[in-house]
Amino acid sequence: MQITLELPDEIARELEAKWNDLPRATLESLALEGYRSDTLTEEQVRRILGYGTRMQVHAFLKEHGVYLNYDLEDLEQDMGNLRRLHERSSWEFK
Repeated sequence: MQITLELPDEIARELEAKWNDLPRATLESLALEGYRSDTLTEEQVRRILGYGTRMQVHAFLKEHGVYLNYDLEDLEQDMGNLRRLHERSSWEFK
């Protein structure tokens, strides 16, 4: 989907003076607010911004003072993943 914004010229000039790439800054702002409000997932933010990895999303969020929504369900999923890796490896996990 393509979205078009109409801004008064003087406001657009002020924003462009602060943000060299106004379309990108607008897209990033949308992604940040979407993530902060739990409207967008980490994966959706990755896709919107065209990042190849989750680590790029993590760095982007950290750079903007937004911390990951990591809850008990995420922890349990990570623990399950570690247990499955342990079953296939020789190192010990407790």
